[in-house]
Amino acid sequence: MSLAELEVLCKHLYEGTDLAQRIQAEKVLLELINSPECLSQCQLLLEQGTTSYAQLLAATCLSKLVCKTTPLPVQQRMDIRNYILNYVASRPKLALFVIQALVQVIAKITKLGWFDVQKDQLIFRDIIADVKKFLQGTVDHCIIGVMILSELTQEMNFVDYSRPSSKHRKIAISFRDTTLKEILMLACSLLKEMLAKPLNLQDQLQQNLAMHLLKLVLNCLNYDFIGSSADESADDLCTVQIPTNWRSIFLEPETLDLFFDLYHSLPSMLSQLGLSDPGNYHEFCRFLARLKTNYQLGELVVVKDYPEVIRLIASFTITSLQHWEFAPNSVHYLLTLWQRMVASVPFVKSSEPHLLDTYAPEITTAYITSRLESVPMVIRDGLDDPLDDTATVFQQLEQLCTVSRCEYEKTCALLIQLFDQNAQNYQKLLQSSSRNPVAISIQEGCLAWLVYLVGTVVGGRLTYTSTDEHDAMDGELSCRVFQLISLMDAQLPCSSNEKVELAVLWFLDQFRKTYVGDQLQRTSKVGVFPKCSHSLSFCGDACAFYRANGKCSS
Repeated sequence: MSLAELEVLCKHLYEGTDLAQRIQAEKVLLELINSPECLSQCQLLLEQGTTSYAQLLAATCLSKLVCKTTPLPVQQRMDIRNYILNYVASRPKLALFVIQALVQVIAKITKLGWFDVQKDQLIFRDIIADVKKFLQGTVDHCIIGVMILSELTQEMNFVDYSRPSSKHRKIAISFRDTTLKEILMLACSLLKEMLAKPLNLQDQLQQNLAMHLLKLVLNCLNYDFIGSSADESADDLCTVQIPTNWRSIFLEPETLDLFFDLYHSLPSMLSQLGLSDPGNYHEFCRFLARLKTNYQLGELVVVKDYPEVIRLIASFTITSLQHWEFAPNSVHYLLTLWQRMVASVPFVKSSEPHLLDTYAPEITTAYITSRLESVPMVIRDGLDDPLDDTATVFQQLEQLCTVSRCEYEKTCALLIQLFDQNAQNYQKLLQSSSRNPVAISIQEGCLAWLVYLVGTVVGGRLTYTSTDEHDAMDGELSCRVFQLISLMDAQLPCSSNEKVELAVLWFLDQFRKTYVGDQLQRTSKVGVFPKCSHSLSFCGDACAFYRANGKCSS
């Protein structure tokens, strides 16, 4: 094919809107890859092509060619790799997507030929030496060198299921043991050099270099070191199983300081200062959750700056809870941290104050008040109602139940105050001659949250050390929910609220598991049932049992 015909093919393939022409172009591309003239045609496009798409087509053909089941001869693959290295070195201003496509070819050739030997030498393993030549050049050349290392690290970590997995793992382990640590240290060294110089925030090339270096470090840390293929989408946070000989890198204070310094020095486009970016905010929440995963509370409280750190984490958590509409999925990690911290309090032997008795009630209060404050906004502004996502609500409440039992007197007093206030307002609205549907909906939304929260704190009795006084407080809260059930039942069948009913079922389930189960001792019920029986004219345990189970069965 002539150059003109090849460029028409590029136009149809990458810019065409006619589906038939595109299908035909893809067919011709496949024929070109299988043609003996493929390499010469690719070279023609790279050397004389007039558009970036012509160069992209050449890179695409080369990528498919080197990945064929029947591999090219070793010398031919070596020639292709060296040609591409020289090509990008002589043309550092190529379009970024063209450089990326050509770098992918280099990475694929290197991986597939990792164990190839020529004249007693592993000829494809000198990639670091080749890249260092780029790093000594201009900023453009340096970016290309970093892109090669980054793509190579990703390619070595990528599992191609069309090839034997045992071969992939053998290559991945060899790369990990011989090359990966050097790449990480090289990336950190370049970042230190960049930080040592005055950063020109307006220099786009400097920003691009920093971005590619950070991506390279991330690719190194995301490497599947032990073949576990951790699922990042899972709730459980994966652990980076770094090799033993990397330990010194992470124990050096300079390593961690480097990334904190970069975070504060780089422009907001790269570091997203202020945690206003949802992705950055989410990862920070995950980072905080790891504090308790990796360290015992007894270890944390003896750290010099623990009081200031726990104060700042509490402040950050409260602010996050107050902005309930921003990144709601990230709250899970913050509540996980506080749940695990509070659950560890009975096991702390240190004399140093853990301060959770100060901050845990503030977290609970922030969650309660922020959810009630969300109701008018949801109803009046038509926002998504968090109560509609019951899976997330249940998950958060199960985490909150432990936190809420710390300094339980404060939580109970707040809930009683809010419940009485909202229940009285709701009763007045129902008795009003001119009913206000919006106001009634707001009160019902608030009551739904309060019933959920009462069920949560009552259920928290099983997760935290409780006393008879705490059981009495559970009784005070529970009798208010039973009174609300009577009030709601009195409105049937004229009116009902599904969200309140679902909240009641949640409460009854928590109440049953905590105070009605056969395995519980009768002494655990002394504080609860007199309160309920006095308020509702019930007669002991049997009446409460009937009330709970009758509502659940309905």
